[in-house]
Amino acid sequence: MRIAIGSDHAGFALKAHLSETLRSLGHDVLDKGTDSDASVDYPPICAEVGRAVASGEAERGIVLGGSGQGEQISANKVCGVRAALCNDLYTARMSREHNDANVLAIGARIVAPALADEILTLWLTTPFEGGRHERRVAQIAEIEAR
Repeated sequence: MRIAIGSDHAGFALKAHLSETLRSLGHDVLDKGTDSDASVDYPPICAEVGRAVASGEAERGIVLGGSGQGEQISANKVCGVRAALCNDLYTARMSREHNDANVLAIGARIVAPALADEILTLWLTTPFEGGRHERRVAQIAEIEAR
């Protein structure tokens, strides 16, 4: 799978870690920045990750910051993105099963690298359940299109 990844300065170290995890799992990593822990604004980076997913350049995306909140919000401004903030295993699983999330947000100041690996792996391998959830995901897309 090709996965776009981006972070601000607070998420930079976790981005480097998760990029290696992704490669070790056999995924292609599309790095959208940042390239250091120097202070940077996250909205343009997260939008780039979202655009990569929405355009099909990447199949999924990951955005990282201190809390993950602003990163999730920024990615969700891109039409076609369903970004989910998942700082635990339950929300990671549910974001895929029920919401077909295509961008994962994690708070690097909240989640340690070992747990982030678990969240990422679960998120990547959990399929969308479909069924009644398809109708709800379609309703989300309808709201977005207005």
